Amino acid sequence: MKTSTDYLELPRKANRHVDHIPGDNGALPILGDTVEFLKDYHGLINRKYKLYGPIYRNNALLQRNIALLGPEANELVLKDSDKIFSSKKAWDPILDKLFPNGLMLRDFDVHRFHRKVLQAAFKKESLQAYLETMNPRMRQGVIDFPKDSEFGFKDSIKSLLLNVAAQVFMGVEMGKEADKINKGFLHAMEASMAVVKLPIPGTTWYKGIKGRQALEEFIQKHITAKRATESGDFFSQFCHAKDEDGNELSDEAVRDHIIFLLFAAHDTTTSTLCSIIYAIAKNPEWQDILHNEYQQITGDNLQYDDLPKLEKTGLVMKEALRMYPPVPVIPRRTIKETEIMGYRIPANTGVGVSPLFTHYMEEWWTEPQKFDPERFSPERAEHKRHFYQWIPFGGGHHKCIGLNFAEMQVKLFLFHLLRNHTISVKPGYKMQFNVVPIVFPTDGLPIQINKRKA
Repeated sequence: MKTSTDYLELPRKANRHVDHIPGDNGALPILGDTVEFLKDYHGLINRKYKLYGPIYRNNALLQRNIALLGPEANELVLKDSDKIFSSKKAWDPILDKLFPNGLMLRDFDVHRFHRKVLQAAFKKESLQAYLETMNPRMRQGVIDFPKDSEFGFKDSIKSLLLNVAAQVFMGVEMGKEADKINKGFLHAMEASMAVVKLPIPGTTWYKGIKGRQALEEFIQKHITAKRATESGDFFSQFCHAKDEDGNELSDEAVRDHIIFLLFAAHDTTTSTLCSIIYAIAKNPEWQDILHNEYQQITGDNLQYDDLPKLEKTGLVMKEALRMYPPVPVIPRRTIKETEIMGYRIPANTGVGVSPLFTHYMEEWWTEPQKFDPERFSPERAEHKRHFYQWIPFGGGHHKCIGLNFAEMQVKLFLFHLLRNHTISVKPGYKMQFNVVPIVFPTDGLPIQINKRKA
């Protein structure tokens, strides 16, 4: 692959010469707005927007960055027609020790090559095969969930989805290792927001590094066997994939991609399903709407050709992703000087766009605080007022490669859950959740599942 990598020589720390841009250095010395960023990102960004408008500088996680808000900013940064914004340079300080060389941590020609290889995991024929594998597992997962008593939905669905992802993408059973691998992903994700990154036992960063090691060991021990023979699962196909010069990808490249694929396939979908379950528990009329939709499906399994029929389910998923986008802020780093909204932005400046902020802009959405799936219906189509107005999957070259797989997983799980059951939360319950790095309920999302009454 021939590509220019000159921009990789930029200093690791972002350019700090941005004082000409409106904004401030945050509430605390050195830490700036780090605490508020971690605890109330939505409140922070709304407050800054009211003070400074759609472009401002801020200081969080020991980095000075430029926030760019609104659909037009989203389009400029994510579409990146002039190849100004690096995803790798933005994510490296956060993820390169935890999820190195994942697709998000690649740019331009290198990114395009690896994306093409990974795309094979999400072609139609592959999705059809995945659905056959997932149907009995999702059905059994619903059967195994506690009934008629409260339990934490987040941990249960996360474990189920990890097992499903391992079978679908790797062709292996998690078995007794499932809990260890789940904790590995959890600790690695939490460590991405660590302010102090020193491997001191007991710290968030230390746990994250140990979590990464556990993930590497799990994947590495399967690579030799996968290289020795070819099978239908994507892990095997990836082990035998070749670059443009006919060389197989290194063990390191295979390992890093599979880890990131498993992470994306179960963590972000866990976030999405938690948001959906919470939303329809608080709006139970939508459980009835979805239940009625599933009555048109013949048999106990969902077929690939059934997926387009589940239109209402699609609306619910879109609305939950609007209100609770799994990744609320998308960072980039400029690799050359540019001008945005009338301000000069130096090379090597961190910038960020915010799906979460955009999804609540009253200029673009009717009553954005309200759970209203019909806003995505063909008759209303609020999300089509601007192409970069609804971006839970990002956009441009780095748009989520597994969005169709995620939608299939969500529809499949809800089909098996709501055909014969209802869900509820305690009266007055309000989900407690953190927004960064990924939207997750911090209280485990306590729900109750009951048999649907005839």
